[in-house]
Amino acid sequence: MREPITIQGYEKLKRELEHLKVVERPAVIEAIAEARSHGDLSENAEYDAAKDRQGHIEGRIREIETKIATADIIDVTTLSGDRVTFGATVTLLDMDTEKKVTYQIVGVAEADLNANRISVRSPMARALIGKSAGDDVTLVAPGGTREYEIQAVTFH
Repeated sequence: MREPITIQGYEKLKRELEHLKVVERPAVIEAIAEARSHGDLSENAEYDAAKDRQGHIEGRIREIETKIATADIIDVTTLSGDRVTFGATVTLLDMDTEKKVTYQIVGVAEADLNANRISVRSPMARALIGKSAGDDVTLVAPGGTREYEIQAVTFH
């Protein structure tokens, strides 16, 4: 199944994969060799830690390679329109607090709430998809129901 991802998200995954393969993997192989040189592996905490780290690195490499292989790369700068779709940057007004918040709808692999990038599969994104500026959106969340008004929909 193809997964949508922005060009920026795709490039970030490629950079992480390169770093893991070129920097992290050789470093952990070296750490394992160093720990082996200390003798008895049955009581060697350094060896165990290095092997655990190697497992983590190899798992992350496989995960990123799968994400890259299934990526449907979308250039958000070529998108336009007044409806919320993948790649849209949406400015919302919280009807209760009168505070504005802006989110970009991105692929699962690049979602980062701290950077206001929400997954296209998130409840918030699903509630916004297909809506336009001026529309009201009700989001039922664990913390309760929230009401938003869509202030703007842009692509950049």
